[in-house]
Amino acid sequence: MALDTIFVARILKTWWPLAASWLLMSAEALAISAIVARLANPEINLAAYGGLVFPIAVLIESPIMMLLAASTALSKDLASYRKLRSFTLCLCIGLSVIYALIAFTPLYYVVAAVVMHAPPEIVAPGRVGLMIMLPWTFVIAYRRFNQGVLIRFGYSLDVGLGTLVRLLADGGMLAFGYITGLLPGIALAAGTATIGAVCELIYIAIRVRPVLRKHLKAAPSCNEGLTFPAIVGFYFPLSLMSSMLYVMRPIMSAGISRMPEALGSLAVLPVATGIVSLLRSIGASYNEVVVVLLDQPGSSRNLHRFALFLIGLVSVALLLVVLTPFAVFWFARLSGLSASLARLGRISLCFAIALPALSVLQGWLQGTIIHSGRTRSISEAILIYSGVTGAVLAGGIAWGNMAGLYVGFLAMSLGELARTLWLWWRSRAARRTLCQRDTAGANHRLMQQMSFPGHRPTTNT
Repeated sequence: MALDTIFVARILKTWWPLAASWLLMSAEALAISAIVARLANPEINLAAYGGLVFPIAVLIESPIMMLLAASTALSKDLASYRKLRSFTLCLCIGLSVIYALIAFTPLYYVVAAVVMHAPPEIVAPGRVGLMIMLPWTFVIAYRRFNQGVLIRFGYSLDVGLGTLVRLLADGGMLAFGYITGLLPGIALAAGTATIGAVCELIYIAIRVRPVLRKHLKAAPSCNEGLTFPAIVGFYFPLSLMSSMLYVMRPIMSAGISRMPEALGSLAVLPVATGIVSLLRSIGASYNEVVVVLLDQPGSSRNLHRFALFLIGLVSVALLLVVLTPFAVFWFARLSGLSASLARLGRISLCFAIALPALSVLQGWLQGTIIHSGRTRSISEAILIYSGVTGAVLAGGIAWGNMAGLYVGFLAMSLGELARTLWLWWRSRAARRTLCQRDTAGANHRLMQQMSFPGHRPTTNT
């Protein structure tokens, strides 16, 4: 029991700053939506940001989203860090070029009006927001790469503090825009997201320097076979996973645009997604915790039990939001939505009840798979998720009798359930190996204790 208590304390020490970081990032989207909802033309600007700008931006940046997990797993020595940094820079430059082509050429109208079928009134403001967020991809990629190094060497608190810096910068920008009224809502939203990300990157870049000097330079070489092709082979399934996951955002926006109550659904989408993401972030942050701590003896059982605790926590939290007046406060008072839009948002959460719990399960299962190095099954799970989600969206469009926001969350929930089941199935071998390792280690320690009955073993993890 003492050993479990000590290890749970280590889980908490690693996890809570990462969870706080994800929670603060979710708070950014909520703060932006709350201020934009109180400026001129709130429905159009919210729909432009939540239904066009943000889905396109995260779709382009999606291949770099797993750099955090990759850097946490691979940045064990200075040589590995430098190789992964070169890979990151190549990825950043390529994706930034793609972003610029979409934002600053007529290709934007093909994506927004034809592919995504966005309502005509949000196409022009959406392009303004997309142009402002040009640095977004590069900044997020390089930040996540260095955050992985901090997590690897036990500095996860700096990750949370970096997000706090980002949120403070967001607050300053939003206060300026709200007080002066000089910026249209879409420009304020995009500018806030960009400036906040840049400030966070600066903080992380400063904090990672002593870690490079103190830990990476002194670390023995342990990834001698880590070549550029090896990095690509390890990262490609992870990149495909995040790309397929984020490609569903514009697909969902495009599907919602073709269903009843399209404009209202797109306006509520970032607000409703914000509260769901707030709780899902608790599970998303668990992925890196599992990757780092599975190297420790006795870790598998404790990480599994802690995941079950988190599942109960996030499930109860979302149920309380739906079943209490907090939902009215969230959508109507805090976010500034009209009564009809607030009602639309509250009902939509009923279709998203399972999402936070599924995110925790995915964090545990994906972390186990990444630790094993067999990342292909993660991309397989995303393909299944995409197929199920796309099929439900297509069914909603064909039926045409349900608000797009409801169908969107239902599609996401069923897709995430299918994805989780596949991850559970494909991680069986890795979980079995870890259980055997931990059982063998526990038996070895017991035998040592029996061989030396006068010796009291230390509870050292």
